[in-house]
Amino acid sequence: MKDSIRRNLERLLDRYVEIGRLLSDAGVLARPDRFRELSVEYARLEPVARRFDAFLALEREREALAGMADDDDPDLRGLAEEEERGLEKRLAAEEDELALLLIPKDPHDDSNIFLEIRAAAGGDEAAIFAGDLLRMYARYAESQGWKVELLSANPGEHGGYREVVCRVVGRGAYSRLKFESGTHRVQRVPATEAQGRIHTSTCTVAILPELDEVEETAINPAELRIDTYRSSGAGGQHVNKTDSAVRITHLPTGTVVECQDERSQHKNRARALSLLQARLVGAERERQQTEQARARRLQVGTGDRSERIRTYNFPQGRMTDHRIDLTLYRLDDIVNGRLDEVIGPLTREHQAQELAQLT
Repeated sequence: MKDSIRRNLERLLDRYVEIGRLLSDAGVLARPDRFRELSVEYARLEPVARRFDAFLALEREREALAGMADDDDPDLRGLAEEEERGLEKRLAAEEDELALLLIPKDPHDDSNIFLEIRAAAGGDEAAIFAGDLLRMYARYAESQGWKVELLSANPGEHGGYREVVCRVVGRGAYSRLKFESGTHRVQRVPATEAQGRIHTSTCTVAILPELDEVEETAINPAELRIDTYRSSGAGGQHVNKTDSAVRITHLPTGTVVECQDERSQHKNRARALSLLQARLVGAERERQQTEQARARRLQVGTGDRSERIRTYNFPQGRMTDHRIDLTLYRLDDIVNGRLDEVIGPLTREHQAQELAQLT
């Protein structure tokens, strides 16, 4: 096992043991929020920690067998060598699994998705191809037990779609389809082509995770600066003599809200907190929308033929994914929704890149 991976695993195991102790600490038990936070982290680390423990046990077993390999009894030595070979295979398999468990999980992997397909270069044939892509993804979704909901569609004049947007509902939809984003190119003789010439057309595909509903923002009192001052404007003698107005500054974001409408400082404070809450939630919604729009731009590109991530060549019955130099001569199966042979290699390539960063 690479030293960098072992160090990462040892740190995770130490943290797992530490959290186990903290969860039985009276001080933590008295703080429900802290207890819940640690419980979530403990549950996240548990599969890795238990697997690493099992791996260390196998290593200790191998060390014990190494001592038996020097025994004078040839039968015992042969038995030890045979068991050691089996252990080496198990250790290698466990090492691979542990490395995969170290890869940071995409927080959106279990999310539903929005699938957006748009005809790009190629006119009517591009629209027809967009319809073919939608059918391909719908059949794959059906094979996974997912539900596809059509949200909007702009049909093409000769079939297919100029643009179609769907919601795909199913656990793991984003993790399986997130690498489908980009420009898809088709090479074939269109049904509308009288001369039998092969045309090249493109569609753009965007896979966007469905973002969680923005929940009520938990405001940490330690992140607030609350100032009181005398109200200005109408209100009579009382307004001028008491510090009833409230100004609250949310330090992490610099958001400032004020309230001086009420004579009671308590009421002004409550209203100001409510306003602050609304502004923070609005800002979070805007941030999510901006993030989603940016993801769409990064994924889709311009739709130009030269930007393709994948080519579907019908005369040759070939599909090529240009990102990983994958070529399959099973085009009929692929366009009918059998995408596992395409998705699997893309996922493994991504995992390899993530592991390279870890080491």
